[in-house]
Amino acid sequence: MKKPTLLILAAGIGSRYGGLKQIDKIGPSGEAIIDYSIFDAMRAGFGKVVMVIRKELEADFRDFFDDKIKGKLSIQYVYQELDNLPEGVVAPAGRVKPWGTAHAVLVASEVINEPFMVINADDFYGMEAYQSIVQYFTTNNNLKKHCMVGYQLQYTLSDHGTVSRGICSYGEDMILKGIREVTNVERRSDEIGYNHPKQGWSTIEDDTIVSMNAWGFYPGIFQLFKKGFADFITNADDILKAEYYIAKPLAWMIEKKLGDIQVLESDAKWFGVTYREDKELAKEKINKLINSGLYPENLWS
Repeated sequence: MKKPTLLILAAGIGSRYGGLKQIDKIGPSGEAIIDYSIFDAMRAGFGKVVMVIRKELEADFRDFFDDKIKGKLSIQYVYQELDNLPEGVVAPAGRVKPWGTAHAVLVASEVINEPFMVINADDFYGMEAYQSIVQYFTTNNNLKKHCMVGYQLQYTLSDHGTVSRGICSYGEDMILKGIREVTNVERRSDEIGYNHPKQGWSTIEDDTIVSMNAWGFYPGIFQLFKKGFADFITNADDILKAEYYIAKPLAWMIEKKLGDIQVLESDAKWFGVTYREDKELAKEKINKLINSGLYPENLWS
């Protein structure tokens, strides 16, 4: 099997964080969370990294990553720009907001021809996630059966504000049936829940499996995302603000029986930096992992 690629979605604007959190220094030797993701992927057997970024930030990313990763595995950059659209699709006048995560995946289609894993730049997924994806690609022979790493909701919350989470539904065979996006999720005393617009406070079980945008795809998924984007442009209620999320074309794929998603459960403790206040906790968690021997103090020395 050709070594899989790690596709990192790093074009976000970090509005809630208040800065470019993708390369904010978290580790003791100036590492960003992306550094740990690349390090874990390299150890798990990935052969290439592709980063989706904004073109005006390319110099910042190259200065931060290129020298330390050079010679370890290849790295490429692609650009999520408003006008980087499939052939025949025209951006509407007045659109300023980025198109969303599914569009970010789509812009990498010209440089990826092998199985690949998608992750967010500002999320720490744990070594097990990368190992699970590689193992799946090694043993699965159905190119229309993709996969995702699911996390328990209780391990994916922020202490500093509410979060949005994709609640997964699946059968005994662990094949994904759908993802329900829930916003304003938080822990209150001893329970997790959110404010439903009609029902008020609604609880969610701690061990509910959620998607944290850790996907394993075969290259055939690009064609599906491309068709879905054209439909999105045509049918969106508010095309100036609507976003084309990964869950949208996958829901269509599942509904039309064009492919499947195998849910791989992870016991890993996800963490991220949604808010500026999350940074100190992320630093603490990284230091604990270093002290336990999972990572060297200087990741790339």
